[in-house]
Amino acid sequence: MSRLFKFSLAVLALSMPTLGWTQGKIAVVDVQGAILQTDVAQKRVDEIRNEEEFKKNKAEYEKLQAEGEALLKTFQKDAAVMSQDQKIAAQKQLSSMQDDLDHVTGKLQQAEQSAGQALLEQMAPKVQEVLREIIEKDGIGLLLQRNAVIHAEPSYSITAQLTDKLNQLSAD
Repeated sequence: MSRLFKFSLAVLALSMPTLGWTQGKIAVVDVQGAILQTDVAQKRVDEIRNEEEFKKNKAEYEKLQAEGEALLKTFQKDAAVMSQDQKIAAQKQLSSMQDDLDHVTGKLQQAEQSAGQALLEQMAPKVQEVLREIIEKDGIGLLLQRNAVIHAEPSYSITAQLTDKLNQLSAD
């Protein structure tokens, strides 16, 4: 092959990736994060946290946590002078408290997650509409879900833009 042909082939091969860039920008979005940062979501989370059941569970969590920390401090302080039976009893008590704490934590998380899931389902049509609008306006050729990407510079993210537009829709 002639050198000119090889050079032309090399230039063509190197320019191929840049041809793809002319098709549109690449962007990433965290749909769930965008929705959960909206004013509507923040209001819903506040409503959940102000419900009587949630407040009761939160108070129980704080009480168990304080009791567990106090028991742990006492155990650490007195461990050197405790008998083996006393150490075992204290460890069982700590383990039981941790189980109770995990249970209450689960109830608190479940309440928030249920509300979040309902909100995601409720806002899904709006999200699709807003994403289409952003894609067209910004000339995005490839949009990836944030959790499917290993690394993306913040400049690639349209999550904040999605949140802002959802807030504008809710305000109207």
